[in-house]
Amino acid sequence: MVRIKASVARKLGRKRLFKATKGYYGQKKNRYVQAIKASIRAMRYSSEHRKQRGREFRSLWIVRINALCRENGIAYSRLIRGLKAAEITINRKMLAEIAINDPKTFIKILEIAKKALPAGTTNRKVITN
Repeated sequence: MVRIKASVARKLGRKRLFKATKGYYGQKKNRYVQAIKASIRAMRYSSEHRKQRGREFRSLWIVRINALCRENGIAYSRLIRGLKAAEITINRKMLAEIAINDPKTFIKILEIAKKALPAGTTNRKVITN
């Protein structure tokens, strides 16, 4: 029986790896061992940073909502509490979009949330910088 070598499969694997590391700096793009290490590290960071990107967007939305809330005399936490009391389920991404693109609608949502809050919670002074 003839011995079969893995040269074709090995070349395909290396080709796939070098295609993935194309654009990397220095020897990480064209030396096999360094390219393996660099691609593993890049994949690990990419998955970590996908999760981190979601957290950063959520905090950005909260900052945007809070800015318009404070202009209208209510704190962000009071708005969220009022929305839950009024049983309005809208996520922070959509609230931020409404706050930026349609402030009049956002003010109406604020009024609904203020009315749903228990008595005495909206009388607190909102500190603005």
